[in-house]
Amino acid sequence: MLIPKKDRVAIYERLFSDGVMVAKKDVRPNVTHPQVSSVRNLHVIKALTSLKSRGFVREQFAWRHYYWFLTNEGIEHLRKELHLPTECVPTTLSRRGGPGGPRAAGAPGEEDQRGGGGRSGGGGGQAERFAYRKTAPAAAPAQ
Repeated sequence: MLIPKKDRVAIYERLFSDGVMVAKKDVRPNVTHPQVSSVRNLHVIKALTSLKSRGFVREQFAWRHYYWFLTNEGIEHLRKELHLPTECVPTTLSRRGGPGGPRAAGAPGEEDQRGGGGRSGGGGGQAERFAYRKTAPAAAPAQ
């Protein structure tokens, strides 16, 4: 499919900056993509399908939405295509520092607050669920 160069460059820039791209399976000609301004959704789908066939992105499809994830080969290809230095990396690969980062697993004095869920349990809060059975309430005074 013939895609205008400015649209293709806008798609590639957005894909490189985020590292991922999402598009609804809607190929009507007047539908524009919500993340890439003034670019038709059909152009986004076809451009990323082309990248997928060359092995530069990995595609996942679920519930009428395409999800594309940039591979290492795709990062190198987009760097050459967009003339970017090697210091530029997608946000999915850049590390966040400071207090907003992930917590250390098994930090002393901290418990994991997530529940196990499911039939196998995992023990997610079962001690709290059965604690009420251990302490019998005081009998109400007879009148």
